Amino acid sequence: MVVNVHSIPAQAQPAPCESVVRTPPPRLAPYVVGCSAFRAGGGTPVRHRLLPVTATVLVIDVTGADRLVTGARSAYGIHATQRWREGVTVGLTPAGTAALLGVPAREFVGETVELADVLGRQREEELAERLAEAGTGRLDVLVEAMGTWLRAGAGSPDTTLATAWDRLQRPGRRIPIPTLAARLGVSRRSLELVFRREIGMSPGRVARIARLQHAVGRLAGPSHDLAAIAATCGYADQPHFTRDVRELTGLTPTALCANLQYGEPAAG
Repeated sequence: MVVNVHSIPAQAQPAPCESVVRTPPPRLAPYVVGCSAFRAGGGTPVRHRLLPVTATVLVIDVTGADRLVTGARSAYGIHATQRWREGVTVGLTPAGTAALLGVPAREFVGETVELADVLGRQREEELAERLAEAGTGRLDVLVEAMGTWLRAGAGSPDTTLATAWDRLQRPGRRIPIPTLAARLGVSRRSLELVFRREIGMSPGRVARIARLQHAVGRLAGPSHDLAAIAATCGYADQPHFTRDVRELTGLTPTALCANLQYGEPAAG
């Protein structure tokens, strides 16, 4: 399963965020890495720390607050103006970004744009209204909508790109980029070019962010043995893990764990 934790609170909340996560149905699997319904703790807006991710993420708040598309990114950021309270999120693969939104994933890298600017104001409002009315059936409505978008989309995903991107999301031992290219029957140069053309990031950068995201998933769980997490997620050792987490998130692994566990978030 692809891990993409989009953001975490950058300040204390009165209660943890509630969320329900769903794996996409098989027909959407090449395009959607996952979707969730959420409700902010206490229902009040808070600043968020956006984490590096490899997917394009849609955040659709049904209360009339922010409805956004955020692209893949390799650096964290603090967003003080976003007001997510209740709604859904969905992560799209590069193929899904192109097929469902009609825009190459590279156009969103490092960017945050209004969903209405991508879907059009009418489509965005109609979708948000349907999601609001659906209540606990919100994710069913979202999956249905994405199925409709997919049928309206054009073309099939680039097989080499899709296979390589998917392989780089897998946890465990790192695969060198030249080895991955050879297994796919292409040169390293060709693989680098297709990644930059379609995704806007190099394969090495995608692999590094994916490794971090798997560590984030482990830090959000019940076991917080940092050495074990470093080994499981493909880091050379614990110091390498600590350096990478600090550089990519602005936090130490211990502070990041506190944020994920809804302890006192680190200032920033």
